[in-house]
Amino acid sequence: MRGDTLVIFARAPRLGAVKRRLARGIGDRAALRFYVGQLTAVLRATARDRRWRTVIAATPDHAPARWPMPVPRVTQGRGDLGQRMARAMRPHRRCVLVGSDIPGIAAADIAAAFRALGRADAVFGPARDGGYWLVGLGPRRPATPFAGVRWSTRHALSDSIANFAGRRVAKIRTLRDVDTAADLAALRKARR
Repeated sequence: MRGDTLVIFARAPRLGAVKRRLARGIGDRAALRFYVGQLTAVLRATARDRRWRTVIAATPDHAPARWPMPVPRVTQGRGDLGQRMARAMRPHRRCVLVGSDIPGIAAADIAAAFRALGRADAVFGPARDGGYWLVGLGPRRPATPFAGVRWSTRHALSDSIANFAGRRVAKIRTLRDVDTAADLAALRKARR
């Protein structure tokens, strides 16, 4: 597919199905409200930008849900997180993928990632916990860009970058992701 594509990785916004680790600390309804708020914010910030095409890669496949905005959707399919991310990015020559629940994502971040892909083969937006909230791939990428990644650990970013040995990798700004009630409390404290 030609042109730049932004893929927003999203779980169908349904009670009890999103932000499960966060829900353990704040309850299912509060976790759903947080998730829908973040998904809506990401879509509002990025989906109408004409510099790229935006698509949601949704899971579970074909789950009925009320999405905050009408954005084209594809299914994530089966496999681990890395297999699903690679599948969502594969059809696109230059692609940036973000999570749907990261506070603070702006169109400027997506534009910075695509600019970085002008001089690098991959770009990452690091998260404070050792993971990442954004990954972008140019046309020169490994066959399995996310192989052997220890997901949901402090090693996720370093494991992913190791898959790009011999290729140019760029980084953009670091953001905080929210997986637990403690993460949410830290975010709220930082915003004061």
